[in-house]
Amino acid sequence: QLTESGGGSVQAGNSLRLSCVASGSTLIMLPMGWFRQAPGKEREFVARVTWNGTSTYGADFVEGRFTISRDRARNTAYLQMNNLKPEDAGVYYCASSPEGRRFVSDDIEYWGRGTQVTVSS
Repeated sequence: QLTESGGGSVQAGNSLRLSCVASGSTLIMLPMGWFRQAPGKEREFVARVTWNGTSTYGADFVEGRFTISRDRARNTAYLQMNNLKPEDAGVYYCASSPEGRRFVSDDIEYWGRGTQVTVSS
């Protein structure tokens, strides 16, 4: 099970930190990441972190603004989002899939319920 928290409503330029707690012996050993979905748009990849937190990568739009990390002791992945823009608004979903599987929306095996992020200009 993946459980997100940390969403909210902020003004442009501000920050939010999302958290995703993984529960279950399988999930805590899998890569974790984030997707987001704005109204009327497809779900898109944001960032991913390996099971041990040593390797990360993200979509082009996160460069210099978002950072994904993982605390193995807490079985938690984080998405630190700085300098938020109105176009960052949407529902952010925590995701996880077995290593080796493509980390794309259609191939994700485990999803959280999502947390809403609203950014006002």
